[in-house]
Amino acid sequence: MNEALLRSLTPSVLTILVRRGADFAAAEDAVQDALVEAVRVWPADPPRDAKGWLVTVAWRKFLDATRSDTARRRREDLVDDQPPPGPAPAVDDTLQLYFLCAHPSLTPSSAVALTLRAVGGLTTRQIAQAYLVPETTMAQRISRAKRTVSGVRFDQPGDVATVLRVLYLVFNEGYSGDVDLAAEAIRLARQLAASIDHPEVAGLLALMLLHHARRAARTAPDGSLVPLAEQDRARWDTKSIAEGVEILQAALARDRLAEFQAQAAIAALHADALTAEETDWVQIVEWYDELVRLTDSAVVRLNRAVAVGEADGPRAGLAALTALDDSLPRHTAVAAYLHERDGDLTTAARLYAEAAHKAPNLAERDHLTRQAARLNARRGH
Repeated sequence: MNEALLRSLTPSVLTILVRRGADFAAAEDAVQDALVEAVRVWPADPPRDAKGWLVTVAWRKFLDATRSDTARRRREDLVDDQPPPGPAPAVDDTLQLYFLCAHPSLTPSSAVALTLRAVGGLTTRQIAQAYLVPETTMAQRISRAKRTVSGVRFDQPGDVATVLRVLYLVFNEGYSGDVDLAAEAIRLARQLAASIDHPEVAGLLALMLLHHARRAARTAPDGSLVPLAEQDRARWDTKSIAEGVEILQAALARDRLAEFQAQAAIAALHADALTAEETDWVQIVEWYDELVRLTDSAVVRLNRAVAVGEADGPRAGLAALTALDDSLPRHTAVAAYLHERDGDLTTAARLYAEAAHKAPNLAERDHLTRQAARLNARRGH
């Protein structure tokens, strides 16, 4: 990476953006974003026309930021036009809305998608990422669900399993940092647990509490992601961990194991380890085996490959990974990690860079980019 070249091109690129109509501050932000993209992309794929590449990328960044700002202002204007709020209702009916959107006339997947969009407040893109499908596919699914229920009465609540799936996906969006919905999902799960005696409801609540307990340690002060093994465990919320473990133990004692209980058991094993080195990976692999049996999920098998790599060595993890489709989201990042553990820094660096290009959000992309840069620096020495 020729940093001197980037510095020399920055003023002229900035001038071009301003001449095209960008205000100076927005142009500066766009050029900075383009420089970050150049640092990520150029080492593996240097452009023939460096200045042209920077202008194109910076202008695209500027347009994206402008569209986002326009949409935000439009939402704010709509809020300002609303009548002043009246007294808050005495009863919170949010959970009831979740059940009503999970209508019996809908398939479970369509009910989940519709509820996330109509009640959970997630965008179509976020729901598509959660389901690992293209955004256009999810948009069509939501449209079909709306047409299906357009002529029916919402007086037949859906089943608990569908509502649990919705709450879990809402929690995951909040936990990812894109939208702060995690606390709301926990609140609704508590309501559901208080009203229904169901071991899987308890399993979901335990899982949420155990994951949420680590939230403060998941990011550094600059906003960058901190991997689980590197987190400051003193920042974990021990009260939430204790509550989650207690709820999980009571649910497991009923001997009606299901998906959320098994996931919570894995989270509890991570929370129980005082250091990353003390993690009981053998037992975690056993719980992943239970999850595979319960769900036959490709994502579960991917996570299991990581656990196998920790329990039995990176080559065992790579062997487990070969059975999975390499187009699976985060497959490349897992392969990079296992190759690094196996000492193949060249392959690992290349895969980290590829994984960064596929990352679903900015924080994950930046983390993977830094991992690639770290290994490239080590190889340079």
